[in-house]
Amino acid sequence: MEELAEAAGIPVRTVRFYRERKLIAPPRREGRIAWYGEAHLARLHTIAALLERGHTLGGIAELIGAWENGRTLDGVAELLGLEGALITPWSEETPVRLTPEELADYFGGDVTPENLTAALDIGYIAVDGEDVVHTSRRLLDASAALVREGVPLAAVLETGRSVRVHVDALADLFTVLIRKHVVDSAAEHLPPDEVTRLAEAMERLHPLAKNVVDAELALAMDRRVRIELEKWLRDTAAPEDPPGTADTPDAPVA
Repeated sequence: MEELAEAAGIPVRTVRFYRERKLIAPPRREGRIAWYGEAHLARLHTIAALLERGHTLGGIAELIGAWENGRTLDGVAELLGLEGALITPWSEETPVRLTPEELADYFGGDVTPENLTAALDIGYIAVDGEDVVHTSRRLLDASAALVREGVPLAAVLETGRSVRVHVDALADLFTVLIRKHVVDSAAEHLPPDEVTRLAEAMERLHPLAKNVVDAELALAMDRRVRIELEKWLRDTAAPEDPPGTADTPDAPVA
């Protein structure tokens, strides 16, 4: 809840109040962990937009209830429909619950307090009682594979921290691009068919953005590997003979 409130820019007590008024859905429970997602954040943004339009919280509750029951009121259905179009998750990550023994099976002796603290700080894992919940099956498998190849887990985590900075920047680029050229133009006028068109466009954009990043990363890796290979070959080649010491034919005897 604290992370959701921070992302929405509102106090935690406000989120709790909205929960009590049933303005946002309950979180997904996994053990003692309450998971809030993009749908919750989008709903908080929608509530803020409705408040700016002059609606009361009681009126917003009625509007949301009407929308969820298939009725439309005061044209607000378009705004709530836009919410639904924009919150389709981009990621397909599956959290993984691990006991301490299972975590050790993945990373062995690299499961240290320092590495656990780093993984918590990055957001790779959360602690639920005696278990650990990893946020992504794919990231877990990739990290374990790198460790098996001899890369220390501390280095994997530090690289993951750097990758997070770069992918956040990439996400900002695509978000601005999509908002400027797709969302803003559609938001000026939102009849039901426009909401449908926007939802379909957003669905098509998901794989396109991923394909661009995947292709650019592959091309960048090709460039960097060639540069590193050439450097490695230069560094490991036999040193050249210093000037004046090269083999020359014996001088004729006078």
